[in-house]
Amino acid sequence: MESYSFGFPLACLVLRLHHRKTVSKPLTIADRTFSSRLFLGTGKFSSNEIMRESLDASGCEIVTVALRRADLSGKKDPFANILDFIDPQKYLLLPNTSGAMNAEEAVRLARLGAASGLPRWVKLEIHPDPHYLLPDPIETLAAAEILVKEGFVVLPYINADPVLARRLQDVGTATVMPLGSPIGSNRGLDTRSQIEIIIKQACVPVVVDAGIGAPSHAAEALEMGADAVLVNTAIAAAGDPVRMARAFKNAIEAAREAFEAGLPMRLDHASATSPLAAFLKSV
Repeated sequence: MESYSFGFPLACLVLRLHHRKTVSKPLTIADRTFSSRLFLGTGKFSSNEIMRESLDASGCEIVTVALRRADLSGKKDPFANILDFIDPQKYLLLPNTSGAMNAEEAVRLARLGAASGLPRWVKLEIHPDPHYLLPDPIETLAAAEILVKEGFVVLPYINADPVLARRLQDVGTATVMPLGSPIGSNRGLDTRSQIEIIIKQACVPVVVDAGIGAPSHAAEALEMGADAVLVNTAIAAAGDPVRMARAFKNAIEAAREAFEAGLPMRLDHASATSPLAAFLKSV
């Protein structure tokens, strides 16, 4: 590799200068743009009031709600209508099909949400295994094909399977959402190597979903090139959910800035931070 001055790689200099000129771009999904790269789930909060404060502190713009938890009857049940605590003018409501056991149930839930006036966006979740809550790849692909044809903007939750991610993109999903580790486990990016492949091959945004238990996990996902993350348990189950939501917001913004700035290459050997000083000393 051609070098300049005291052995600094020229290609690295060019890359840094290029990134310095780069203007941060918003997240674009389907035909909408978002300034926040944090999606929030709405389960496990101690109260709807705490959930509402946490959403505000997080700066998020996309909020996912399980259709089975929402009152779609129009009767305004005060114990069931979580939607009363989420401002649809401030957040994009992303209905999810959590609880669906197969493609048929997921499609029915998505249609029910759309018929009740919710956006025709859907986070597609099908996990029949009650212990590990791992998504069913076959049923997810089948449901995605149906919902895309019906005009839904589909964001599928999947295992970190690069082949499935490609298949879902081919049928027209708006994102792919690979898990970092099992839902609610707080284990972080156990599937990092597979997610890296998905990111490399993706032609739609990659949103890391499930298992993110700390702001550092979210930062790791953004620094490796993921477009966004979805967090629920780590915030809802925190000692102070509002402060934790703010911590995730700050971590994600810093990580995205670092990614766009151009993180330095990892080396297998040491590299002197002051090569000129070393040169003068040797003289």
